[in-house]
Amino acid sequence: MKPKPPIFEKYNDKDYYVKDKTTGLVWHRCGHRTLYADTDRSEVVYHANYFRYFELGRTTLMRDIAHPYREIERSGYVYPVIELGIDFYSPLYYDDPFWIHTRLLKLERVKLRFDYMITHGETGKIVCTGFTRHCAINTSGIPVAIDEKTVQLWKTFPK
Repeated sequence: MKPKPPIFEKYNDKDYYVKDKTTGLVWHRCGHRTLYADTDRSEVVYHANYFRYFELGRTTLMRDIAHPYREIERSGYVYPVIELGIDFYSPLYYDDPFWIHTRLLKLERVKLRFDYMITHGETGKIVCTGFTRHCAINTSGIPVAIDEKTVQLWKTFPK
């Protein structure tokens, strides 16, 4: 079943936080526009590219909260994707503007889950929703507890 379209309002003094008035959820958002290289022959965004958009949303969120992936990796942690999912509702076409909304849903000892919602930049329609689950590992590939800075930052993330 297709979710109801969100009604976003600015959340605080940061332009990248919005609150959905229908659910009360706070999301980080970043804007983008589809590239020709992201589309198939019919100018529709190829389905696998939405996972790249999820990554763009997630890495932009981490950069905006002053904890970029480069810094995390330099401290000896890596967060590979161990599970992902997506539900499609409406396609994006070449040169469409869109918003990537990202939020941390769950933080466990060694795993974390991000949720995503992509909305069309002009119509506000929900394009897709999805999630990624990640596991904290060290540079040897062994699962470890999530780094303390990440844990502390998520405690202060807007709810």
